[in-house]
Amino acid sequence: MDNHTAIGVQKRERTRQSIKLELKKRGWKTFIILLTCFLALLFLGPYIYLILTSLKPSSEAVSAPPSLWPSTFTLESYIGMFEYLPFAQYFMNSLIAASISTALSVFLGALGAYGLSRFSSRIGNIFLLFTLTIRMVPMISIAIPMYMIIQDIGLVDTKLALILVYTSINVPFAIWLMIGFFDSIPKEFDEAARVDGCSRLGAFMKVILPISLPGLATTAIFTFMLAWNDFLFALLMTSTQSKTATVGISEFLTAYNLDLGPMTAAAVSFSLPVMIFSFMVQRYIVSGMTLGAVKE
Repeated sequence: MDNHTAIGVQKRERTRQSIKLELKKRGWKTFIILLTCFLALLFLGPYIYLILTSLKPSSEAVSAPPSLWPSTFTLESYIGMFEYLPFAQYFMNSLIAASISTALSVFLGALGAYGLSRFSSRIGNIFLLFTLTIRMVPMISIAIPMYMIIQDIGLVDTKLALILVYTSINVPFAIWLMIGFFDSIPKEFDEAARVDGCSRLGAFMKVILPISLPGLATTAIFTFMLAWNDFLFALLMTSTQSKTATVGISEFLTAYNLDLGPMTAAAVSFSLPVMIFSFMVQRYIVSGMTLGAVKE
């Protein structure tokens, strides 16, 4: 009986410890979920307020004290956005400049990263360090020299100027990001393509690029975001014909007036499609970053 009693006590004690451990795990899990929800609400709060303000009547958008929830939902601000400024043209200018510069940046960055990955040398390592150093330079410090160069070649207020500027800024970032992807691809793939009769460039185009599509997609998304959200260079390089949406949004604020309703509507129209797109492709971003972090 004593042995059976001792065994029973031990079983009850183990059960009690297991329950305590399970409750502790659930408590930590609940705490992490609540903390995550709080942080998400903290970050999303201003954007939710922006969306709600864009749906308010114009008089209510600038009322004091401000209200969170609109008394009536209206699209007045979205209609006024296009009446106040040629926002559709600004949107297209941003889309053209960001898309073309992204394509050029990814292609040139892929070539540069592939060369640095496959032909490692002291000069190549110095160039890679120099490329990384360029990314650390504040953009404001090179804005004026870039404007002077664009002005000297007569490209001020053209979409070509924005494409050249965005490409020159994003190529170092693309090289730095993509070299990890190419390092993770075994060099035997290149050698097999060369044996089959491909040139070095042919092996790169036909074999390496298809394998590194997740890395290309990740790089394209990040470079597109950098060009799409730019304000500084678009403000300096454009004036009327090639003005982008970021600069156009700032024009709702003048020295004498603030059209807060149309301004918030323009901000939502500019940011919401990109946020939805980023949410849709987030798993490709994660897979691409994981691929670049693993070396064989």
